[in-house]
Amino acid sequence: MDDHVKEECGVFGIWNLGNESVAHTIYQGLLALQHRGQESAGIVVCDTNGPIGNICTHKDMGLVSEVFHKEALDKLRGNIGIGHVRYSTAGGSVVANAQPIVLNYLKGTLALAHNGNITNADELRLELSKEGAIFNGTSDSETIAYRIAKERIGSDSIEQAVYKTAKRIKGGYALLVLSPRKLVAVRDPYGIKPLCLGKCGDSYIVASESCAILAVGGEFIRDIEPGEILTITKEGLCVDHSLQIKERAHCIFEYIYFARLDSKLDGINVYDARIAGGMALARRYPVEADVVTGVPDSGLVAAVGYAKESGIPFSLTFHKNSYVGRTFIKPTQEERANAVQAKLSVLEPVVRGKRIVLIDDSIVRGTTIANLIHMLRGCGAKEVHVRISSPPFLYPCYYGTDVPDNSQLIANNMTVEEICTSIGADSLGYMDISDFPCMTGNLPICKACFDNRYPV
Repeated sequence: MDDHVKEECGVFGIWNLGNESVAHTIYQGLLALQHRGQESAGIVVCDTNGPIGNICTHKDMGLVSEVFHKEALDKLRGNIGIGHVRYSTAGGSVVANAQPIVLNYLKGTLALAHNGNITNADELRLELSKEGAIFNGTSDSETIAYRIAKERIGSDSIEQAVYKTAKRIKGGYALLVLSPRKLVAVRDPYGIKPLCLGKCGDSYIVASESCAILAVGGEFIRDIEPGEILTITKEGLCVDHSLQIKERAHCIFEYIYFARLDSKLDGINVYDARIAGGMALARRYPVEADVVTGVPDSGLVAAVGYAKESGIPFSLTFHKNSYVGRTFIKPTQEERANAVQAKLSVLEPVVRGKRIVLIDDSIVRGTTIANLIHMLRGCGAKEVHVRISSPPFLYPCYYGTDVPDNSQLIANNMTVEEICTSIGADSLGYMDISDFPCMTGNLPICKACFDNRYPV
């Protein structure tokens, strides 16, 4: 399904105060974050009781279950570690860009796992070059890692070097930095990217989403605050709020699509937010119909909300083949259409002779939704009314969401009426920006890809 936006990645970090090996726990945590990135995966661990610099790493292209096997995990011995799953938005989809990044420098070794994008990366790379750093990296993550290493030379601690670096970088980010004796977590001052804290027995855990903490048997403690630097050592937790500012701008698309249904981000249950979004769509765009359905899996919960508010019965109308390959980046329209049909098939008895309300989270290029409408009509659907639980994409995202350039955004080149005709729907309605509070209450959100108002 190549017509949806992608998140850049997910991060998971753990410190076990009882000196137990953490690699297998990180593996389980990354499995729970697999929805945030499917291109590469990696784990870095360290034994805090061993010699300085004894960092072990394993990373490769592929899903978590493809990259790691028992033998590889058993070799990763250490009681402190970080893990990463990646979808590339900046930097190519190659193993060289897989994370965590491990960097050896004058004062030792550090590893970094990063979710997000920074907007002043070119400026920082130029500064590093002028300062004489031997720097061949091109990704935002490498730039941050080299900046931390550079600052560490003149700093008393790794957390001080992280603070100095975070003061310089702009954008949306969640960082985990591993040194041989410490784990440092940082969330950008606006809170664009999610990050949370949990505990499991003798272990402290930091992860992109609460679902990953629960997946390893842990207890969710709280969200890492925007602008917070949290350092975990053998003495426990140390919190620094020096980066904090008054403004907040949490990414709205975490609640629309990115985050897993069982996660809770900044006090908002993702499932409840999507139900509320579907209900708002029903109030704004009512229609006479027989069945409400959603595009698996991204549109299903909003469809339940639409059905609840409208009184129209909800039904599954697509069967999803979970064993088809995970990517559908095909070079021709014909191949894209075939790929969609290979992954989804219509349950004909549910749709024949029926008026269908079809819910999805977004329309980027319009290819997937057009193919699904064609499939529904081919199985006898009388009408297909499309409702989208986000506004039209009009502007790029600079903070780590893979929104294509304007030329590829169908809403940037067509009116809603033209899009409706183009995809073959009987009617089309998008979520209105004014309805976002129905989903997230008073939480300050970033919605720049819809309204061109960038927080940073």
